[in-house]
Amino acid sequence: MPRVSNTQRLRDVHQRALREFDEIQSALRNERLQCLQDRRFYSIAGAQWEGPLQDQYENKPKFEVNKVGLAVQRVVNEYRNNRITVDFVSRDGSPTEMSGVCNRLFRADEQDSTANEAYDNAFEEAVGGGFGAWCLTTQYEDEEDPDNDRQRIKIEPIYDADTSVFFDLQAKRQDKADATHAFVLYSLTRDAYIAEYEDDPTTWPKEIYETFFDWQTPNVVYLAKYFCVEMASEKQMVYQALDGSEEKYLESDFENDETLAQTLEAIGSVMVRERTIKRKRVRRYLMSGGKILRDDGYIAGKCIPIVPVYGKRWFVDNVERCMGIVRLAKDAQRLKNMQLSKLGEISALSSVEKPIMTPEQVAGHQVMWAKDNLENYPYLLVNPVTGPDGAQQISGPVAYTKSPAVPPAMAALLQLTEQDMDDILGNQREGDKIVSNISGDAVEMVQQRLAMQAFLYMSNYAKSVQRCGEIWLSMARDVYVEPKRKMKGIDEQGQASSIELLKPALGENGEMVHENDLSAAMLDVVANVGPSFATQRAATRRTLVGMMQFAQDPQTQKMLLAVLMQQLDGDGVRDVTEYMRRELVMAGVMKPTEEEAQMMAQAQQNQKPDPNTLYVEAASEKERALAQKAQADTVNAMADAQLKRAKAQEALAKMSLEDRRLVLDTLTQMNSMMGAQNGN
Repeated sequence: MPRVSNTQRLRDVHQRALREFDEIQSALRNERLQCLQDRRFYSIAGAQWEGPLQDQYENKPKFEVNKVGLAVQRVVNEYRNNRITVDFVSRDGSPTEMSGVCNRLFRADEQDSTANEAYDNAFEEAVGGGFGAWCLTTQYEDEEDPDNDRQRIKIEPIYDADTSVFFDLQAKRQDKADATHAFVLYSLTRDAYIAEYEDDPTTWPKEIYETFFDWQTPNVVYLAKYFCVEMASEKQMVYQALDGSEEKYLESDFENDETLAQTLEAIGSVMVRERTIKRKRVRRYLMSGGKILRDDGYIAGKCIPIVPVYGKRWFVDNVERCMGIVRLAKDAQRLKNMQLSKLGEISALSSVEKPIMTPEQVAGHQVMWAKDNLENYPYLLVNPVTGPDGAQQISGPVAYTKSPAVPPAMAALLQLTEQDMDDILGNQREGDKIVSNISGDAVEMVQQRLAMQAFLYMSNYAKSVQRCGEIWLSMARDVYVEPKRKMKGIDEQGQASSIELLKPALGENGEMVHENDLSAAMLDVVANVGPSFATQRAATRRTLVGMMQFAQDPQTQKMLLAVLMQQLDGDGVRDVTEYMRRELVMAGVMKPTEEEAQMMAQAQQNQKPDPNTLYVEAASEKERALAQKAQADTVNAMADAQLKRAKAQEALAKMSLEDRRLVLDTLTQMNSMMGAQNGN
């Protein structure tokens, strides 16, 4: 079979990608177009009149009272006040150091990248339109340093995900973990494309767009990132060390480290066997409509690094359908806008009755009548009219204009429309029921009722966050592999610390092991849905204050006060919180960190002995010695008794039968006499 050239292979990949994208876009075009229209409906001024209404209300007032946008903002605010994060846990449920390391590294990567922007954008697009997304990628730690090959994982936003992110049609899972290929589209100006690629651009065939009120330059070129899952074959070599232990290396390990083979030979490791293994890998291409611009090869991890977010999602007729909070409220919102626009048009008309004259009556007095509203003349002049007989006669206005009346049905329809919008979007006026004289439990019940309106979106978003953690862990196993590399970690309270990867240490049996080895991190990922950290701290402070009112023990009150001080934040309190933490650590309430444990051990060694402590220790040592002596005396007494008993038995053994009977009779008589004396 002839070998296919790389040029031909890339051409085949490009044709296959175009065919796959056409199938996906054709199947999802109507659904994704509705998502785009929903997002425009609540976010762009004038977009609520897009479509046939624009022609019907041309040259008429077109007012918008955007209650749908307020509903979207309410759900977004609920999410931002209750952010969701991931938690890495061991698969057997036992606490491990690796779980904490991954949690701290993940939070550090979130902090150092545009993670919050990516999360917020994806969630709002999902709530408004029904679909959002973000991506994970790797970047060099210092792109300006050519000698620094270390990489970091970045979390980046994807804008207009409903028109730019597409997974294969066979992927049915909501997190798209079962997808075999995916597309991410983005745009460049034609000049920017030519400057970067020095090529006459051919745009990617994107057909989902809506520009009713927008002006768009024709110089935009769309490119596509194509992710394809492949099963890559790779050789695995097993080396045996001098102590008999075995270590496994992949062929890529030797490619990444040219000195690895020499190192293994120098330490006496010998290859004992090899095998070919299959590994799931993801390959990435950058494409225009005409060709593949760049083959990026295999990326870190074994997952497509695209995280989809859905508002509401289901399958109907084998087509994935989704929507946000806007779609069902669009008709009610349009009807409300039409009614208000009509009322505005009616109210804009003059409410003053105007006289209707013949031209003969106002001839020569037109200016006076025109300026009457400004000059407020005491009287107005009219000309007499000529009667049928030719004589002049005085005559008043022919008729008067009437103020337009509001149709009775419109007032009733306005109330029905308002009620329909409350039923669809949730009654936003419920929050106004929180007044100053109600209990905290009632406030929590009202807040919980409002929060339940956003629960579906939060629940679906939690699935996306969990998928993000799985993708991150898969990438971290390939990226964070440098021995003794020090990285920043962020704990739950936002405090930074240092983490050393592949730190050499001694194992339980004295063997050399490596701590913080992410390549061996077999962890599960769960998403935590709940109040934000600031909200949790506020609730914790209220609970501690309440507990201090019932605590009677001074030591318990002191401990609760120290814990309460740990929950404070702001300028000038950090030194106090650190002092209180040391007190809690010394009391054994909080577990010390490694640095705190070392400081405590060093302080204990350097501490001068207290005379009272020395006296107590000496007294304790004396009592311990006396107890040991008493125990030794008891042991000696028991040994003497056993020796005497043995000697007595030996003497009895040497006696004759008559002598034994005599001794036994004598002992029996002595016991009888002693019993009689005791009885008297």
